[in-house]
Amino acid sequence: MEILKQILVSDLGSSYNDFAFLIFRVLFAIQLFRVHGLKKFRLENGQKEIIPNPLGLPEKMNALVASYADLVVPFLIILGLGTRLVILPTIGVTAIGYFIVHRKDSPEVRDVPYMYTLSLLLILALGAGKYSLDYYLLNLL
Repeated sequence: MEILKQILVSDLGSSYNDFAFLIFRVLFAIQLFRVHGLKKFRLENGQKEIIPNPLGLPEKMNALVASYADLVVPFLIILGLGTRLVILPTIGVTAIGYFIVHRKDSPEVRDVPYMYTLSLLLILALGAGKYSLDYYLLNLL
């Protein structure tokens, strides 16, 4: 139980920091879902989004990971539920976007996956903070 608390609960030092990080988490997750998650449903020129598969994974697995990263993870980030664990695949997706998919693109194009990866790494490092389901649920136990 103590290991679980160390993984899922974080102390950001003050209520102000926890509140500021809550706002960061919520705005970040909304943007991730709005820009990348909704693409999974949108049709452009009569076709669904083509999900890059630079690692050569089976197509269904690749689509499942990408969909999870852009559709499910944002809601879990907002709730602060299992935050450090659930964002790991999303970090993988954005880092692969930066290092492989967009490696030859201009810095302006590479900037998007770079900023997403940095933001996710910040959330990984800091956890969800005091205003999260992780904190609430683990303090009930």
